[in-house]
Amino acid sequence: MRFTKPRDLLPAGAIGAVVVYLALRLLYGQLRPLPTLAGITLLVLAIVEVAFGFALRARIRGAEGRPVQPLTAARAVALAKASSLLGAIMLGAWLGVLGFVLPKSAQVDAAKHDVSAGVVGAICAAVLIGAALWLESCCRTPEDPDERPREGSR
Repeated sequence: MRFTKPRDLLPAGAIGAVVVYLALRLLYGQLRPLPTLAGITLLVLAIVEVAFGFALRARIRGAEGRPVQPLTAARAVALAKASSLLGAIMLGAWLGVLGFVLPKSAQVDAAKHDVSAGVVGAICAAVLIGAALWLESCCRTPEDPDERPREGSR
């Protein structure tokens, strides 16, 4: 298994942006205004993952008395990978919303309201990506081969 790199998430975000932008082009007039705090659930998930990452990292490094069970670490990595993918898709989706509503916000009141929802959602999705990558990095063991310098490189 290899750890997630931010560039691995770009295709998912790009697909999310394109799909949402095209859907809004077809259906925007039929939709209700977006709730301003629609993306907050992503922020809540990010906060939980950061707290879990700190606790898990302390246990892996031996700061606490209880060792981490391998299954717990594997589940944490799976959660982190799924969350980073979700965050990338949602960031793309919120950027697709912003790409559609920003040009229309000067003329359409609903679009002006939806800009704030898009900004909140995009920020929360980006925070979730960061938290998920943090949780995944917290699952590395101190003697992880990815941490050692390679021969011939500095």
